[in-house]
Amino acid sequence: MAVVFFSYSHADADLRLQLDKHLAPLRRQGLAEGWYDGQILAGDELDPVISTNLDRADVILLLVSADFINSDYCYSTEMTRAFERHVAGEARVIPVILRPCDWQHPPISTVLVTPKDGKPVTSWTNSDEAFTDVAKQVRKAVEEMNSCTKHSAAPNQPAAVPATTVTAKPTTREAAVPAQQHAWFAPGSAAAGTQGTNKLRITKEFSDFDHDEFVHTSFEHIASYFQTSLRELVLSNEGIKERFQRIDARRFTAIVYNDGKSVAECTIRIDSMGGRTPSLAYSNNANVADGSFNEMLHIEHDGHELYYKPLGMASFGRDGNARLNAEGAAEYLWRLLLANLQR
Repeated sequence: MAVVFFSYSHADADLRLQLDKHLAPLRRQGLAEGWYDGQILAGDELDPVISTNLDRADVILLLVSADFINSDYCYSTEMTRAFERHVAGEARVIPVILRPCDWQHPPISTVLVTPKDGKPVTSWTNSDEAFTDVAKQVRKAVEEMNSCTKHSAAPNQPAAVPATTVTAKPTTREAAVPAQQHAWFAPGSAAAGTQGTNKLRITKEFSDFDHDEFVHTSFEHIASYFQTSLRELVLSNEGIKERFQRIDARRFTAIVYNDGKSVAECTIRIDSMGGRTPSLAYSNNANVADGSFNEMLHIEHDGHELYYKPLGMASFGRDGNARLNAEGAAEYLWRLLLANLQR
């Protein structure tokens, strides 16, 4: 049975779910099983589990959208590892263009994309037709992978080992890309390995407006990310319920219930802590008092771009040197909520 891995942004969780339904015939025929991060069990370490399933996958679906490309985790880590395995002949990579975006460049453009002619799923008059076209292509890949597995060795005879040099596979998601290109780094930052480029860029001053625009735009992205991720959590786990509440333009709360009992909750707000420069405050409480927080993401810049830097309180300083863009901040804060859920 082939393993189909879904690499996607949580902003596209609803579309991933629709595609999963169209692949149900493969599951019912015993031809394939699907895997995505919503199947991670409470208490599991996220990165090793995802890396393990990515490395055992036979078919890797890249659910491409602007959010997928914007996510360093999806684009730089998961997709990099996926194409490494594709080039090595260990897996088949199939990009699925979900929403209109600028995807027509390597490595995505080096393989045949779906649906037909690369027309985004959301641009079809009937999305079921689009997903059916995708499902047919996935079926071809699955049947081919299953056929290769079935005939890779003669009966009672071990499969021949190719006379090639075998290199060790990375054991974590971060190991799939250069060590400094962590999924939470802001694109183009020095920590992301572009020091040479930064030397050629003209430094600039950032105004109060720039800081305010950055934090409010990020806050809206984080709120949307949490709403989508909470829905996905409920769909993937029996007995789980959620409550997302937007308090105002500067604050929202999220609560996760298991069998009716609150097991994880948080408040995320824009808070300057009495100063002028805004920050993002995270608290492990949906009814937290102003001025209280368990983690703080404050804005810094390198003369070229703005980014968030965590204080590292909630992670015991492990991520105190990270440089986060809006997507990275959303992933970072979501992981803090999941960590409380898994205790």
